[in-house]
Amino acid sequence: PFLVLSETQYINLISEYIFVFYGLLIVEFLIVLGLSFLINKMPAILGLAAFLFYSLLNGITLSPIFIIYTGASIFSTFLICAMMFGGTSILGFITKMDLSKFGGYLTMALIGLIVAMVVNIFLNSSMMSWIISFVGVLLFVGLTAYDTQKIKNMAGSIDSASEDGKKASIMGALTLYLDFINLFLFLLRLLGKRN
Repeated sequence: PFLVLSETQYINLISEYIFVFYGLLIVEFLIVLGLSFLINKMPAILGLAAFLFYSLLNGITLSPIFIIYTGASIFSTFLICAMMFGGTSILGFITKMDLSKFGGYLTMALIGLIVAMVVNIFLNSSMMSWIISFVGVLLFVGLTAYDTQKIKNMAGSIDSASEDGKKASIMGALTLYLDFINLFLFLLRLLGKRN
């Protein structure tokens, strides 16, 4: 139904059912937490279903970007993001450097970024928003390389056809999906041309 709505109808729909939109965001967050902590206690097929459902919800909750930004800037930012993500992932895959030593720093930086984003909701500072977006791009570039190497190292020690291997594949896919989406959104905040 969203495909046939005009921009005005879509804005009205979101405004009228804003609690549903925020509810979907909360459900997304809970799915990621659930998968992160419970993947080993559930069958792989249930984990896959949760991941696919999360992807569907993510598509719905990301749809407002088509109202906020021009189609051309979304497309060009997506291409830039895809190239950055691909290049960084390849770098993480082929590098001989052990990136695991950066895991703690990247996690602390992610927590700091989330705190800064929450603070900026109240400050509403455009300068702080720009800094957050810039740091977010750098952080998710680093996380992409780190996560790719982590997945590569894990793949070498797990039989991918086993139940545990399937669960590890789902978590690896979710991790890289989150890296890509966040990198894209931070790049869009920096480079996107608003409607």
